[in-house]
Amino acid sequence: MESVTISLFLLLAVVVSGWLSRLSPVSVPTPLVQIALGAVIALTTGAAVDLKPDVFFLLFLPPLLFYDGWKIPKEGLFRDKGTILQLALGLVVFTVLGIGLLIHWMIPVMPLAAAFALAAIISPTDPIAVSAIATKVPIPKRLMHILEGEALLNDASGLVCMRFAVAAVVTGSFSLVDAFGAFLWMAIGGIAIGVGVTWVITRVKGMIFRRIGEEAGSQVLISLLIPFGAYLLAEEFHCSGILAAVAGGITMSYAEQSGQALAETRVRRNAVWDMIQFTANGIIFVLLGEQLPSIAFRAASVVQLTGHTDPLWLIVYVAAISLALVTLRFAWVWVALRFTLFRAARKGLPVQKPSLRLIAATSLAGVRGAITLAGVLTIPFVVGDGSAFPARTLIIFLAAAVIVVSLVLASVCLPFLLKGLQLPPEPKALAEEDAARAVAAEAAIEAIEQLQNAMKIGKKDTELYAEASARIMELYRRRIDNQGLHGEAATHLRRLEKIERELRLAGLRAEREVFYELSRSRELSDETARKLVREADLMEARLTGS
Repeated sequence: MESVTISLFLLLAVVVSGWLSRLSPVSVPTPLVQIALGAVIALTTGAAVDLKPDVFFLLFLPPLLFYDGWKIPKEGLFRDKGTILQLALGLVVFTVLGIGLLIHWMIPVMPLAAAFALAAIISPTDPIAVSAIATKVPIPKRLMHILEGEALLNDASGLVCMRFAVAAVVTGSFSLVDAFGAFLWMAIGGIAIGVGVTWVITRVKGMIFRRIGEEAGSQVLISLLIPFGAYLLAEEFHCSGILAAVAGGITMSYAEQSGQALAETRVRRNAVWDMIQFTANGIIFVLLGEQLPSIAFRAASVVQLTGHTDPLWLIVYVAAISLALVTLRFAWVWVALRFTLFRAARKGLPVQKPSLRLIAATSLAGVRGAITLAGVLTIPFVVGDGSAFPARTLIIFLAAAVIVVSLVLASVCLPFLLKGLQLPPEPKALAEEDAARAVAAEAAIEAIEQLQNAMKIGKKDTELYAEASARIMELYRRRIDNQGLHGEAATHLRRLEKIERELRLAGLRAEREVFYELSRSRELSDETARKLVREADLMEARLTGS
C-alpha cells in the first residue's frame, strides 16, 4: 500500500510541476521545477523514495531510450554520424581523463581511480534531460538531432569507463586491454541484441496478425514490452542494456515503414507512448530532487575529509567541475569541427565555418540527468579489503550537483546563445513534404480508378460512382497542381492554406461545442456524442499537426 501511495504522490507532483512551470513569470524548464518540487517534498515530509539503481534503470530507461531511438530522425543521425561518434566516444574519454585529473588535483584524498569514476559518470549527457530542455528552449533542429544522437550513444562509453574505474578502486588493478575488450562486447553485443529482439518480435507479430487479424491493444502492449525484453536480455549477457534499448527503438522505426499496422493502432500507440514519456520524464526529475537534500546533508559531514572545514568548499568543487566540463566540451567541439571542415575541404565539398556561438551552445547543451544519478548510486559501499569506498558520499553529491548546475546553465544561457543563430542549411522540409504529397496523390488517383474499374457497378449506380470518384480525385488533382507552384504563387497558396486552416479549426470547435450542448440537454445519446467529438478531435489533431 505504501508503494502505491508513493507512486500516486509522484504522479501528482508531475502534474503540479507542469502548473508551476506555466505559472512562473520567467521561463523555467519543467525539469528544474520538478527537481525543486522533489526537494521540497523531501524536506517537508522528511521522507524520500529509496532509489535502487538497478530498479531505476529497469523501470525508466528502457522505454524512454527506446522511444527516443524510435522517433529520432534517421537522416539526421546518419548525416551527422561522424560528429555524433566524436562526441559520444572521443569526448567521453577526453572528459574522463581531463576531469579525473582535475578532481584528483583539487581533492587529493580522493584516489585517482575514484576521481576517474566520478569523471566517467558525469561525462555522458542525458537524452531525457536534453529533450526536456528543448521543450522550453527552442534548439535548432540539426543541433538537436546531434545532441540527441550523442546522448543516446555516449551512455555506454561513460558507464563502461565508470565500471572499470570502480573496479580499479575495489581490486587495486586495471587492464586497458580488458577495458577495451569489455567496451566492444558491451557496445556491439547490446546493439546486436536490441536489433535482433525487435526484428524477431515484429516479424513474428506480423505473421500472427496476418493470420488471425490485428488488435490495437495487443499491438500497443507488444511495443511496450520490446524495450524491456531487449534490455533484460542484453544485461543477461553482460552487454549494454541501454544501447540495446536505443538500437531496438531505431530498428522499430524501420520495421514500422512496412506500413502493416492499422491506422487505429498507430493513433492509440502514439497516445500511449507520449503519455509514458511525459510521466516517466517527470517522475525521474522529481525523484532526483527528492534525493538531493539527504545527499547534501551527508556530503557536508564529510567535507572535512578534503582538508577543509567550511562546507562552502563543496560549492567551489561543483563550480570548478562544471566549468571544466563546459570548457573541455567547447575545446573538443571546436577541434572536431575544424577537423571535419578540413576533411570536407580536402574532398572539394563546400564548407561553412560555424560560429563560436554555435560551439558555445553545443557545449552548454550537454546537460546531465538521470543516468548520471542512477549510475553514481551503483558505486559500492566497500572495496575488496572490506574498507569503505573512498569518498563515496562526496562523489554522489558532486555528481548530483553537476546535474543541477548543467540544467540551470543550459536553461539560462541557451536562449541568449541561440537567438538568431544561423546553422548550415538543411534540405527544405517543406519542398520534400510537397513532393511526397504530390506523389502520394498520383498513387491515390490511380488506386481509385483501378478500384472503380474492378467493382461490378450496375447501370443505375454508374453515375453515382463516377460522381463520388470525381469529388475525391478533385482534391488529389488540386494537390498535384499546387505542387508545381513557385515564387509569389506558392507564397499566396501558403497564406491561403493557413487562413483556411484557421477557419476550419474555428468551425470544428463550434461543432464540438454543439455536440456537447446537445449531449447535456439529452438531445444526443452519449455514444453518438462520443463518436462525433472523436471525429472532430481527429480532424483538429490533423490540422494542428499534433
